[in-house]
Amino acid sequence: MSEEQKSPGQDTEQPLISHLVELRQRLMYVLLIILGLFLGLFYFANDLYTYLSAPLTALLPSGTSMIATDVTSPFFAPFKLTLVIAIFAAMPFILHQIWGFIAPGLYQHEKKFAIPLLASSIFLFYAGIAFAYFVVFPLIFGFFTSVGPENVEVMTDISSYLNFVLKLFFAFGIVFEIPIATLLLIWSGAATVQGLRDKRTYVIVGCFVMGMLLTPPDVISQSLLAIPMWLLFETGIILGVIFVKPAKDDELEDELEEAMQEERSNSKD
Repeated sequence: MSEEQKSPGQDTEQPLISHLVELRQRLMYVLLIILGLFLGLFYFANDLYTYLSAPLTALLPSGTSMIATDVTSPFFAPFKLTLVIAIFAAMPFILHQIWGFIAPGLYQHEKKFAIPLLASSIFLFYAGIAFAYFVVFPLIFGFFTSVGPENVEVMTDISSYLNFVLKLFFAFGIVFEIPIATLLLIWSGAATVQGLRDKRTYVIVGCFVMGMLLTPPDVISQSLLAIPMWLLFETGIILGVIFVKPAKDDELEDELEEAMQEERSNSKD
């Protein structure tokens, strides 16, 4: 069959297949790196769980400890923790694979914007986890271990504790992505700097509501979450002013890049 007799669908079939093959290959790389990290960390699974439970065990009354109410919990709780840590540790590699897959379809100015954005999102996610562990956990567990009745001993199940802290890790990791989310809203045109500034009052109220829902019902711990959330929002606005150029400038760059690509293709023909 000559090139003139090929159907239009055949021109797009091969690129689609090649994209799917590349996607499968990158997913395999991600699974292999997670598996490698998991196997390397699993020997230290119990030590990792001991370190994770330190903010609670340090506040437990003398003579008490954490317990396992399920027969399989002593194995599966450290197993689950190690798997989650392997995924968190592999996050830079995972984002690198995602970037390698989508980068060919981006304009040059979009690539310049996306690379520091990805690096910052990784740092902020880890910063949120560290903030939860070193600041929030001592406050939360100090509150919960002190308000119970005197005749009740606090002996937390290891699986329940793990599920609780993983939810908080994920929540604070997402919360610390507020500057990135704000910057993307401004960059995409879904919001403007002035519009976000006008909504500052609602954002502050929303931050304190989130702080109330994610922390014990006391003003100190609520403020320790709400104030950083508000400061992160303000940071996103400042970054939007500095890094996001007007839409017209982006359009001119897009048109110039498309013209250069057309000129290269015409010269090759």
